[in-house]
Amino acid sequence: MASWNSSYMEVLYYVLGWIAFCAWAICFYPQVILNFRRKSVVGLNFDFAVLNLTKHTCYLVYNASLFFSSTLQRQYRQKYGFDQMIPVAANDVAFSIHAVLLTALTLFQIAIYDRGNQKVSKATIAIVSTTLFSAAVCVFAAMPSHSWLWLVSCFNTLQAFFNFQRKSTIGFSIGYVLLDFVGSTTSFCQMTVESIDQRSWVNFYGNMGKIMLSLVSLFFDIFFMLQHFVLYRSKNMAVSPTTNAEDKASLLETSDPHPHPDHV
Repeated sequence: MASWNSSYMEVLYYVLGWIAFCAWAICFYPQVILNFRRKSVVGLNFDFAVLNLTKHTCYLVYNASLFFSSTLQRQYRQKYGFDQMIPVAANDVAFSIHAVLLTALTLFQIAIYDRGNQKVSKATIAIVSTTLFSAAVCVFAAMPSHSWLWLVSCFNTLQAFFNFQRKSTIGFSIGYVLLDFVGSTTSFCQMTVESIDQRSWVNFYGNMGKIMLSLVSLFFDIFFMLQHFVLYRSKNMAVSPTTNAEDKASLLETSDPHPHPDHV
């Protein structure tokens, strides 16, 4: 059974992990609070919400399985070495549970609040159906699956395209992006600390699902920040920061036929 060589590294590992958890956890709340305050989800992209829930559900299954299943842990060590530590920490499982609950709450808000004429696109329904079918096939065939990787690419690309189409990031929470960036960066630091202590990089290439997911998220976080702070900064300033949420929604609806999430 693997153990820590340095107690300082172990403490740092857990501190970084829970910092990442806090950053990732907080980023879900602005949209939920805004929906509750307005009693409306007009302006929230439903495709984004559905794909986000599907992605985090897949990630929860992966994290919980590797963290709690002694069978999977044994198979992992048989493949990468019995002296290797399991690359999924308690904060990873806690984040996944929290993410599923918050994204599910967002979908519940979509069901009970004013939706306008918005609906989930057929393309998103097809993507989710394909994901669930693929996951079922993998389970029955006892094959590993990292199906959430291409899914996060889908919903991030969708938001990036909306920003480009409107030449603005008004309606998209930059707070979500900044906190996600902090969480992903801290998570990488956490894994690096473990690798340094164990003198092995197995926890990186043995956990490619988490690594690639974080890399894709970091890429889009940087791209969103570039859009918000550089490319479309002048247009973002056109709406006064003192304008309330309802007025902003009205402005967006009159200036753009496609509704988007309100800026938090």
